[in-house]
Formats: sequence, structure tokens, C-alpha cells
Amino acid sequence: MVQFGIPLGSMSGNSLLMGEVIMKCEHILEIEELRDRTGLFADRYEAGQMLPGLVQQLSLQHPLVLAIPAGGVPVAVPVAEALGCQLDVAVVSKITLPWNTEAGYGAVAFDGSYLLNEAMISAVGLDEVDVAWGLEKTRSKVVRRVAALRKGRPMPDMTAREVIVVDDGLASGFTMYAAVAALRRAGVGDLIVAVPTGHDNSVQSMAEKVAMVCCANIRSGHSFAVASAYQHWNDVNEAEAEQILLEFPET
Repeated sequence: MVQFGIPLGSMSGNSLLMGEVIMKCEHILEIEELRDRTGLFADRYEAGQMLPGLVQQLSLQHPLVLAIPAGGVPVAVPVAEALGCQLDVAVVSKITLPWNTEAGYGAVAFDGSYLLNEAMISAVGLDEVDVAWGLEKTRSKVVRRVAALRKGRPMPDMTAREVIVVDDGLASGFTMYAAVAALRRAGVGDLIVAVPTGHDNSVQSMAEKVAMVCCANIRSGHSFAVASAYQHWNDVNEAEAEQILLEFPET
């Protein structure tokens, strides 16, 4: 089981920049000095480098890092490197609006399950045909990504392991909710969510569903975009994610 009794001052000095403060509150670990700031991370890899100092507070015994592709893969690399553990993927994809691929009204997970944001569907006026079309399109995308990134390999053995799910940010949280639900069905016990940036409401809600949320940069306010935490933001394609996974050393 995950242990939470580590003194905050015991973190490794090279994991985080000098002067930053880790604040532990309930089931949330954050870097207090980064709260509500934007433009913090040069790219996803640098963003990922802010997470080991948080995750390592948990004294994990048998960790496994699962990245949500494609954007979560480069973020997850520094986490798996610091923990010296296996890096793999949990393929989940948001169901995007027909006119805005950055906004989603649900998500589909690797096991075929899905979650829908009924409030958003109603608010933007999507009908049943629109929803069914988006769901089928996203399911096809997930099947393609599973084939490209897993190459027929089964999911790793997750029994008696602390599973750290990594993405590049937590906006509405629906993609991560779908991942968490699918992993629960796969038998995972201890689940930790690690993201460089997240909206305060989504972080608080996620913390009620998992053992711990590690989020370096928590932001509040009505308007939130994951991309705002990054100095350079661009999509990570499947080929890039595949290459990163191929180059990561087996443990």
C-alpha cells in the first residue's frame, strides 16, 4: 500500500528547483510556489522533471508508470527514469467536439469503456447522432493507438504494484477519469495520478478517487488551458510516442 508519512523536508535536492515548497494536503501533493502560474515549462519533458520530487515522497515499493498517449508519454519519461521502473501506456482518448479538437465531451479507454460529459453535451447542443459519431471515431482511434503502441503486448502485471498514471495536464479530468476506471476494472489497487498542471477543481475531484494526485502547478479560475503552463505547446503524434517508448530502457 502507498505510504504517506514521509516528512516533506526529506525530498531529494536535485528533484526540484531550490526554494520550491511541496505542500501536502489530504491526497494532493503540489509545489506551492508554482500555484496559479503560467508559462512554466519549456516542453513536456521539462514538465515531467517536476514530478519525481512529488512522487518520491510516497516511498513506493513496486511502482509502474503508465503514460496516457500521446502527450503524456514524454512527461512520463523523467518519472520512470527517477523511479527506475517500467514505463508503459494506458491508451485513453478524449471524444472531441466536431468543431474544436481541443475540447472534449468524454473519453474512451483501452478496454472499450467510455465516459460522457452529459452536461457539456447538453450545453453545446450535441444530438444523439453527433455523440454516436464522435464515440465511434474515438473508439477507432483508441484501437489504432493500442495496436501501434502496444504491438500485441498485453497490459503489464499490475497486481501488488503502485500504478502512476501520467498525462500532460488535467483540465476537465474526463480522460483521466476514464483511465482510472479502466485500470480499476483491470485490478489495480493503488493508483496515483501525476500531472505537471491541473485545474484546482479537477485536482480536488480526482483526489477523491485515487490514493494521491501529484500536480506541480495547480491553477484556479474560470478559464483554464493545459497549454498555458507550457512555453512551447505542440501535439505529440503517435510516431513520436512510439519512438520514445522504443528508446526507453527495459527494466
